[in-house]
Amino acid sequence: MNKTIITVVGKDTVGIIANVCTYLAENKINILDISQTIVQGYFNMMMIVDTNQMEKHFGEMADELKALGEKIGVDIKCQKEEIFDKMHRI
Repeated sequence: MNKTIITVVGKDTVGIIANVCTYLAENKINILDISQTIVQGYFNMMMIVDTNQMEKHFGEMADELKALGEKIGVDIKCQKEEIFDKMHRI
């Protein structure tokens, strides 16, 4: 399994989850876990996804999600699980 951490942060608007999930489904990326909150009008979502079936390179997916985020007014970042774990190890 190739796990990736996707974070989405920005001002809350209609359709953020729908846009991100549509992209993931179209690219055969399976959502394993998802958490989202809205605090004082700001949207925050963290997803753990499996990119095993994805046909694109990781960098291409990350760039496309970043561009999608810019289009819908949020910041979307992707990190491979092993990088995320090393960055957040205490």
